[in-house]
Amino acid sequence: MFIHIGDDHVIQSKDVVSIVDHSLLSSSSIIEEMVFNQRKEKRVIESKESDPKAIVITKDYIYFSPLSVYTLKKRANMMTTLNRLEDFSDEFEA
Repeated sequence: MFIHIGDDHVIQSKDVVSIVDHSLLSSSSIIEEMVFNQRKEKRVIESKESDPKAIVITKDYIYFSPLSVYTLKKRANMMTTLNRLEDFSDEFEA
């Protein structure tokens, strides 16, 4: 399934490695270094319209999302629920 993470970016949920609060960027040297290295590789997609609230780490890119971690988690959980409903619908068709 797909998750809309803000700023017209939609990613596949299976590609998400982690979603962390943006405030951790300045307090974690590991995250800071990872973002720095990915910026050199041009694999960081940042919001130009609003301040980021979350960092979405995928297999290939790092996205700075204007949505909160809580909102992104709710969206991901909603997709999981919808997947389960789709799975049950197959049983009723038979």
